Amino acid sequence: MSQQSNKQKILEAVEGLPSDATIEDAMERLYFLAKIQRGLDQADAGDTISHEEAKERLLK
Repeated sequence: MSQQSNKQKILEAVEGLPSDATIEDAMERLYFLAKIQRGLDQADAGDTISHEEAKERLLK
């Protein structure tokens, strides 16, 4: 199974929007997907923290 190109991911995200979506809606969707991809890339690179460390950071 080959990975989709960024262009294909963008096209699918935009095509999935409702017909009355605004440009701002499209921008928000693309920004959201970019943030998810960034997190996945970080996790793949091992740049993560434990659940306990996350809880400690949130309690500060």
